[in-house]
Amino acid sequence: MTTDKLVEELDRTVKVPGLSNIWVPPIRNRIDMLATGIKSPVGVKVAGMDLAEVDRIAAQIERVVKQVPGVTSAFAERLTGGRYIDVQIDRATAGRYGLNVSDVQSVVSAAIGGDNIGETIEGLQRFPINVRYPREIRDSVEMIRDLPVLTERGAQIRLRDVAAIRISDGPPMLKSENARLSGWVYVDLHGRDLSSAVREMQRAVAQDIKLPPGYSISWSGQFEFLERATHKLKIVVPATLVIIFVLLYLTFRRFTDAFLIMATLPFALVGGFWLMYLLGYNMSIASAVGFIALGGVASEIGVVMLVYINQAVTARAAEGKLNDRNEMIEGIVEGAALRVRPIAMTVAVIIAGLLPIMWGSGTGSEVMRRIAAPMVGGMITAPLLSMFVVPAAYLLIRTRKQRRGRVARHAIEPSTT
Repeated sequence: MTTDKLVEELDRTVKVPGLSNIWVPPIRNRIDMLATGIKSPVGVKVAGMDLAEVDRIAAQIERVVKQVPGVTSAFAERLTGGRYIDVQIDRATAGRYGLNVSDVQSVVSAAIGGDNIGETIEGLQRFPINVRYPREIRDSVEMIRDLPVLTERGAQIRLRDVAAIRISDGPPMLKSENARLSGWVYVDLHGRDLSSAVREMQRAVAQDIKLPPGYSISWSGQFEFLERATHKLKIVVPATLVIIFVLLYLTFRRFTDAFLIMATLPFALVGGFWLMYLLGYNMSIASAVGFIALGGVASEIGVVMLVYINQAVTARAAEGKLNDRNEMIEGIVEGAALRVRPIAMTVAVIIAGLLPIMWGSGTGSEVMRRIAAPMVGGMITAPLLSMFVVPAAYLLIRTRKQRRGRVARHAIEPSTT
């Protein structure tokens, strides 16, 4: 029984009218709620000034996002449905009895909410003494209307004489952000990556829902963390590639060798993408971290291979054994052959170290498997690339340079004679 199978069975079995299923681990649920306030993977926040309009827009968003593939449930908070006892004080009538608004409100608050008239002390403990009307009176609107109110002249009137009391509808809870009322839509996903699903939901909402002036929609939840991480990666990854290129140039002192190593990195990552596809993993921040680590290992293997090829070719050139293309090939093969066993040992050690993570099922294994998968897949294609493609590309580059050198010498000799 896997997590996906368990969720499918629970979704099929647990169907309660009026409730929406969102299957999130409890610890992650609490962390998400503390960080973003959204208990589901994706949350849509609708902000505006009119609560009824916010409720209407949230209900429309719920209907639209349910049609997006991968959305298992979408639930918009109902901003209406609360029942309140509304006391509207008639100021003119209360004034004729010598009462102001605070006098009438104090009667209502003391009778319904209670009023502290004293305090009892028991050792080191202190308890307030609160007095209010019995529950059968507080739960009856008619009895509340008949609450006695004492005027300054000593006359006793009823609360209905100075106020209109009725039951009115209202929101069960108010939420606000940036000094505006807001309503939230909780969205749960299954079987699809978060980024593409949210992009499709955003397109569907922008196409089908027209926002009135003064209202806005924002996307939150785990998607908010994904956006932050993606924004940082857009800065960190190019900067890292530039630093690697500079270090490669400082190592080889030739732009062609540095470009050769950098050009092989995308092809070295192919194995990681294939293994993630076969395992059914979606691209995530954890997978991006795995690909970054894979790129570092692949560039290291390529650097070592290129260093040994350069040494073998330089040694042959010093001995005068680099006169034609065949001798160049022999030198490249000689240098590359020296690194076959070390590369094979490196790959074997990395794969042997990561396979237990791929087979693990403990706490945190879901994240660790997505970090290890690109490394395991890449360790199959990266060595093949460094052993077959790098020597061939090196041969093409050096052969072209030799041809340019010969052409330049032939062009200079007639002019010197």
